[in-house]
Amino acid sequence: MELKTICELPGISGREEPVRMAIYAECVQKLGSENVTIDRMGNVIAHKAGRDATAPHVMLAAHMDEVGLMVLSATEEGLLRVCAIGGIDSRVLVSKRVKVGYGEDALNGVIGAMAIHQQTAEDRKHVLPISQLYVDIGAKDKAEAEAKAPAGTPIVFDTPYTPFGDHKVLVKALDDRVACYNLLRLLDCDVKGDTDFVFTCQEEVGSRGADGAAFRIHPDIGIALEGTSANDVGDVPETARVCTLGKGVAVSFMDRASIAQPELFRQMLQTAEEAGVPHQVKLAVAGGNDSGPMQRARSGARTCVLSVPCRYIHSPSTICDLRDVEAQYQLAKAFLEK
Repeated sequence: MELKTICELPGISGREEPVRMAIYAECVQKLGSENVTIDRMGNVIAHKAGRDATAPHVMLAAHMDEVGLMVLSATEEGLLRVCAIGGIDSRVLVSKRVKVGYGEDALNGVIGAMAIHQQTAEDRKHVLPISQLYVDIGAKDKAEAEAKAPAGTPIVFDTPYTPFGDHKVLVKALDDRVACYNLLRLLDCDVKGDTDFVFTCQEEVGSRGADGAAFRIHPDIGIALEGTSANDVGDVPETARVCTLGKGVAVSFMDRASIAQPELFRQMLQTAEEAGVPHQVKLAVAGGNDSGPMQRARSGARTCVLSVPCRYIHSPSTICDLRDVEAQYQLAKAFLEK
């Protein structure tokens, strides 16, 4: 599956169906239906036997869900009131195009707010919260809006995959479809130990899918493949940039969900050096991901996180460098085969 295809699929937390079915189909094509399952939470788990029965059992996790919105109600004028699904900065939302619902019945919409001409000077000093924004689908009244987009309807950003600049692409949902894309590629690896490739659900609302998957699999080693914040813009000091586009895969020593097992962290860096894979160490303790549930499930697991730097993460227009995507794949591949 191409990166463009998987990024453009809709799938907010808890409503990952289009992404899940596309991933399931490709996993079955590569490994056979007997080795691929969808658990009760909606995670896709693809198992591959290793060539060495004494090698550690590895779980790799990449989450299918993206941040987005959900319909709460409609106003008398036919505008949709919405809430956020996942962490979204309301400053990036006004005037952005969205798709309301999934599939052929999805509606075009735009996120709106009070016109700038009607705002007072005091209004313009404050960021409008999502509770004061709305989605306009062109409905004439409340009845039409509720008929077309009832409460609970998922909303995703409408941002097409756009290559630009030097090896860069812009699209929605790079967090974490870059890792889903690489996890599908890794299914072809000659893995040394038994390996479970897990495409998790509901990561953006608390890594809920990974909780059950890690408990079920109980791996010796858990590797989370992620897209992470790159703050490498403007005059931001280098130490505050978290990671930088174009410098390779970011290896995390710690975030708010887990602490990398020291020997595994050093082994990742050594493997990257030996394989000639461009890499960097993440320079800030921020965010969380599926490594947390893997580290804490049952008797625990050694964990590490390999991330693709992404600018403007959790926004309608996220940017990554395709060389970093390849670096994440190459380092994970070298680790699994070694």
